[in-house]
Amino acid sequence: MNAQPHDNPPGKGAFRQSDLEGYLDETLPVEDMAAMEKALRGNRTLHEQLSSIRSRREAGVHSLAEIWRRGRLSCPTREQLGSFLLGVLPKEESGYVAIHVESVGCRFCRANLSDLEHQQSEAAETKKTRRRKYFQSSAGYLRKA
Repeated sequence: MNAQPHDNPPGKGAFRQSDLEGYLDETLPVEDMAAMEKALRGNRTLHEQLSSIRSRREAGVHSLAEIWRRGRLSCPTREQLGSFLLGVLPKEESGYVAIHVESVGCRFCRANLSDLEHQQSEAAETKKTRRRKYFQSSAGYLRKA
């Protein structure tokens, strides 16, 4: 998004519609959420735009882009993120995931990747602990022989 005012005609507001919807869905990168919150302070027009979007949503009117964003249809699956982390995704998919996570800054996918990294490090630690225990338990048998 780059939550910076855009060159919109007067009366249209300082942010794109997609930025405002992303703010309401809490799907913007953290920096952009902070910039939007800062812009909201004392900006009545921006508050009115957000209220209009909320009202439209509550009335059941949704755009295709909104459905796409809410359903996170452009987000890779958790399995794809895991494969990306392991470095086994095909080059094209890997490039897409990298752009999606790093450039787009998808908070959901970043959280998934962080969780997968945590699980991976826990699994590695558990594996080391098991090996040490197996070695210690069988070392006594080797000494007696």
